[in-house]
Amino acid sequence: MDASPIRVLIADDQHLIRGGLRAIIDAEPDLRVVAEAADGASAAREAVASRADVVLMDVQMPGVDGIEGVRLVGEARPEARVIMLTMFDLDEYVLAALRAGASGFLLKTTPPADLAAAIRASRDGGMLFAPSVTRRLVESYVNQPSPVDGVPEQLASLTARELEVFQAIARGLSNAEIGGQLYMGEATVKTHVTRILAKLGLRDRVQAVVLAYDCGWMRRALD
Repeated sequence: MDASPIRVLIADDQHLIRGGLRAIIDAEPDLRVVAEAADGASAAREAVASRADVVLMDVQMPGVDGIEGVRLVGEARPEARVIMLTMFDLDEYVLAALRAGASGFLLKTTPPADLAAAIRASRDGGMLFAPSVTRRLVESYVNQPSPVDGVPEQLASLTARELEVFQAIARGLSNAEIGGQLYMGEATVKTHVTRILAKLGLRDRVQAVVLAYDCGWMRRALD
């Protein structure tokens, strides 16, 4: 496993917020702030220049906002994971950020230890949502009409077993949890996940969750 510090970029238009986040992150021995930015466009440029692993991106910034910033970072440095940070868990931002390529959505009131853990998990491909954000997402899709019977066209390339794994991914389960639920070894689950992402042309598990929402499969995952 890579022992070098996780390289973090902070994108926020407020100096005090950037300073506070830097203090939290630099206090962790395995994390290091390598750059700062004040809007989405400069975040993309700095992500490339600093070779950032994880970007903490404010949603609301003047000029190029955080949603567009996620897209720009994804184009300029696709290796970087982006965690959205905001003071408000507003519904209209959450799916827009995830569709743009964000790996998670946290509130700025997140405790320091949880923020550090989120950065580590994001670098390793995890999905990160503040509890209130998760609740809003679930409620909004539970209240939608039930999907039609059958497999959505977007998922037609998946086998029956892969659909089971995809459903578990949509529920936010880890590989270990999926293995326990479907009676498979973790290595087998990892192979299924890799194949699913490749078949569907998805970058990571977060994009899989967004697809599950968009095609109506998330309702099945929650039933």
